[in-house]
Amino acid sequence: MIKKTVLLFTFVIAIISCNKTTEIKEFKTAYVDTSKLMDESTEAKDIGAKYKDKSKVMGNQLEAEVARFKSEAASFKKNAQANGPAWAQQKGAELSQREQQLNYAQQAMLQQLQQESGNEIDTLVSSYRKMLKEYGKEKGYDYIYGSGDASPSILYAKDNYDITKEVIKMVNDKYKSAGKKEDSSQAKQAPKEEKK
Repeated sequence: MIKKTVLLFTFVIAIISCNKTTEIKEFKTAYVDTSKLMDESTEAKDIGAKYKDKSKVMGNQLEAEVARFKSEAASFKKNAQANGPAWAQQKGAELSQREQQLNYAQQAMLQQLQQESGNEIDTLVSSYRKMLKEYGKEKGYDYIYGSGDASPSILYAKDNYDITKEVIKMVNDKYKSAGKKEDSSQAKQAPKEEKK
């Protein structure tokens, strides 16, 4: 009987201690749609415009060489019979080599543009992370998550936790205050990161 009483008493204490309310800390959280941030930030638009313009300039130079090559190839077809097989074989080899060089030049141009723009975007993303860290501390957030197409870390969140518009305004204002024009078509060079 004593064993049953002690056991029952222990069981009752365990239940009572489990029912005690534990203090649960509320966290202040928010999220930023990173895809929208990159689409709507003036600096990201300026970087995109800069490389679009650079691509056009480099592409125009390459197109001029391709046009000359096509002209020579057309001329080759017309003159192959008139100049004989030895000439045709030599000129055909030269044209083949030039075509290969043009292909390499095009690939190198694309790779250069991708690398340069990728480096600038990586630098921009890094600066946005620093700004968001400062923003989060200033506004008292415990967590700020990222969502978007590239690497979403949120599968669902209420819209009232979305601070994307505030963040876009903040980064655009900071970019504007650094003396950059909002018109992305006039931008020619991305800004250097500010030291903090």
